[in-house]
Amino acid sequence: MKKDDLDEFIRDSSIGRRDFMKLVGGGIVVAVSLGEASILQEGGQRRGISYPEDFNAYLRIGENGRVACFTGKIEMGQGAITSLPQMLADELDVPIDSVDMVMGDTDLCPYDMGTFGSMTTRYFGPALRAAAAEARGVLLDLAAEKLKAPADRLAVKDGVVIEKGRPANKVTYAELAAGKRIERHLVPKPSPKPIAEWAVMGKPFLHRDARDKVTGKAVFAGDVRLPGMLYAKILRPPAHGASLKRLDASEAGKTAGVTVIQDGDLVAVLHEHPDAAENALALLKAEYDIPETKLDDKTIFEHLLAVAPEARVVAQGGDLKQGESLAATIFDETYLNGYVAHAAIETHTATAKVEGDKATVWPSTQAPFRAKDEIAQALGLPPQNVRVITPFVGGGFGGKTMNRQAVQAARLAKLTGKPVQVAWSRADEFFNDTFRPAAVVKIRSGTDASGKIVFWDYDVYFAGDRSSAQFYDIPHHRTASRGEWGGGGGGAHPFAVGAWRAPGSNTNVFARESQIDIMAAKAGIDPLEFRMNNLADARMKKVLGAAAETFGWKPAKSPSGRGWAIVCSDYTGTYVATAAEVEVDKTKGEIKVKRVVCAQDMGQVINPEGAKIQIEGCITMGLGYALTEEVHFKGRSVLDLNFDTYEIPRFSWLPKIETILIENNELPPSGGGEPAIINMGAVLANAVFDATGARLFQLPMTPERVKAALTKAAAG
Repeated sequence: MKKDDLDEFIRDSSIGRRDFMKLVGGGIVVAVSLGEASILQEGGQRRGISYPEDFNAYLRIGENGRVACFTGKIEMGQGAITSLPQMLADELDVPIDSVDMVMGDTDLCPYDMGTFGSMTTRYFGPALRAAAAEARGVLLDLAAEKLKAPADRLAVKDGVVIEKGRPANKVTYAELAAGKRIERHLVPKPSPKPIAEWAVMGKPFLHRDARDKVTGKAVFAGDVRLPGMLYAKILRPPAHGASLKRLDASEAGKTAGVTVIQDGDLVAVLHEHPDAAENALALLKAEYDIPETKLDDKTIFEHLLAVAPEARVVAQGGDLKQGESLAATIFDETYLNGYVAHAAIETHTATAKVEGDKATVWPSTQAPFRAKDEIAQALGLPPQNVRVITPFVGGGFGGKTMNRQAVQAARLAKLTGKPVQVAWSRADEFFNDTFRPAAVVKIRSGTDASGKIVFWDYDVYFAGDRSSAQFYDIPHHRTASRGEWGGGGGGAHPFAVGAWRAPGSNTNVFARESQIDIMAAKAGIDPLEFRMNNLADARMKKVLGAAAETFGWKPAKSPSGRGWAIVCSDYTGTYVATAAEVEVDKTKGEIKVKRVVCAQDMGQVINPEGAKIQIEGCITMGLGYALTEEVHFKGRSVLDLNFDTYEIPRFSWLPKIETILIENNELPPSGGGEPAIINMGAVLANAVFDATGARLFQLPMTPERVKAALTKAAAG
């Protein structure tokens, strides 16, 4: 099966999994069962998932020698479409160009919770490698039978099995697969290759989808076209929690070809042309009951402190009272983060068709199997009658794990009897977003006369505990979390909140590393030296040292006037250190980031080029939440509905970026899609202090806040 044929095939919603298995009867299908796997859920908890035999990680070797790799993961720019084929190709001993990816198709791929949390490499990667290693073992057994040679005398290269010393005695994977379907398990199971035997993993590869994306060939949810398809525009209420009192659709209904549907909470205008549907939507006259609340983006922090649940201790050691008695200087600070939107360039989009008791939906989603269940429930169908096919996703960052647009499209397709595409407008996207939650962090800490941290008391409100536990060598410490990033705590937020790239960590690292810098400055110790003096973790010291060396760090007490800073953090096992240089226009309060150096230890690295791309993307996106991104609201009305008031990073902002991948082959691969973003708020805030002597305690560091901090610093 050629790649183009495969692409066409997987988009053909008339072919289900069972039919597919019939079609591949001429190939070798290898299924592996992993039993219980510890998986990190979105809420930060772990649970064991038992993978059924027929929904495990598996692959298919076709009669033509091409290999189809099936994964419930999706591709949204993070590079799994490249790194997963590297793993498969290396373990199976086939050319990477012979591997075709089938991603996020719920009829063809093994179950997966979703693509988030930097878990693809850590969790699906080992499953895929195990499957490929077993497939290779099965093929060697089959080759031994065909070539009449012992398996230990056989070698594999580029999908060809050759008897050592008799190069003419060979057989290809394609020949072994011809005309038969073979399912075989090996006992004991072969182990994946050690790093010394890697030939494809560990080598740099550009993203395989790059050319299709820059040429416009790549298919996203909004590119799907079906015969007779209608475009739907959804009526958006003026505020969250508003209830529709009255709807007058008479004017909209006069437009030729327009269909207006009201189905419970869903009001939509549909037409065969999207602009006609948009124009008709504007003719709807709706009245709402809007709940009253005095909350806004300025009063939200007091509200969060007032409604926070009891503390849940995340980590502790020693005795805080004893630690406080040892302190020569005590620091008591509060840090604030506002709501932040995901602001993905592709808005939530889905195309759906419902035929009888079966539905097929093409959504932009990070969680295809969740979408499948939600659609099935909304339509009253058994889950096996719903197929979700995920095209390329134009950015998610944790914001496309809910699937409201997919459910909307499916409901409307069922009601109209025609395929329907729902593409949220930019205003819809901002209004319906699950924002990164506003949060508060309170830290009380102390140092002795020599600059050693002797106690640390940390409370985080509504950001969750990820990256909250400190890793410095502090004898007396306590870290507690009050409310998770997914909500929690009676009526904490006026609208939905959820995961935002590295959920919770951006807030926690901003607070912790700012506090560390405050203590270093008061002690009169260089920020890097202060960290090194208070660290016992050799791995973290190595990462810090690498960032400092590449940056060209020269010790100085802060504020030095240079605008330099260096911070470090641990994100689910990946260590990262970031150094930055900024320039501050004190008159305008504007911050220009000149240089950023980032060192990352993520264990074994599957695709170094992809890892560097992810680090650069994290740094770029991090400029936004650090400098400008903040959702303004009044009551339950979101005031930022487009990029005219909600400013994301621009190319003109980009500093010189340097990345360092620390070699650490002793550890298995860890996640690389999120770690580098979590340092950006802290490193830039600390750099502003070093440049000006003004300390910022709230993100983003807008010009108004910078000028206020400068005024406060000048007043002493």
